[in-house]
Amino acid sequence: MPTPTPAVRRSDAAPALARVQALVRLLRSLVLPLAVALLAFAVGLAPAWAEFQGVDYTLTNQNGQDFSGQNLAQTSFAGAQGRGARFAGADLHGAILTQAAFPKADFSGADLSDVLMDKVDFSGAVFHNAVLRGVIASGSSFSGADVTGADFSDALIDRADQRALCRDASGTNPTTGVDTRLSLDCG
Repeated sequence: MPTPTPAVRRSDAAPALARVQALVRLLRSLVLPLAVALLAFAVGLAPAWAEFQGVDYTLTNQNGQDFSGQNLAQTSFAGAQGRGARFAGADLHGAILTQAAFPKADFSGADLSDVLMDKVDFSGAVFHNAVLRGVIASGSSFSGADVTGADFSDALIDRADQRALCRDASGTNPTTGVDTRLSLDCG
């Protein structure tokens, strides 16, 4: 005759459940960055990481700084703070902006193509006539951003951000000739 299994009391299950929940949170924090990195390599962003050639502004305070018109291709701003920073007309092709904060920053006319910009705060930022082709912007916030004339062709953007951007999207990018609403797949 089989031995009966003792019933698990609610007080015994609570610590186990808390441990499982903590493990799930840990796995989420590790899996998403890994998935973004693998996706970046899959779509050809590996050279920006593997052959880093730009200036390293990682984890720096760049609030209010003026980078307008500068060549910042393959530069790292990972984890940087850039509230109100100006990047108008700058070349940021292949840059890394991961987990940075650029609220109210001005990226007007900037080349942000192939930039890794996951988990970035772009709330209230200006992307007027900017080129954002092929960016990876998963987990980023574009709340209140101005994307008039921006080109988001082949960009990876969260669905909620895409829908929000489509509400106010208009114009045609003067550099690429691409309609902003079409590049965002507004439908």
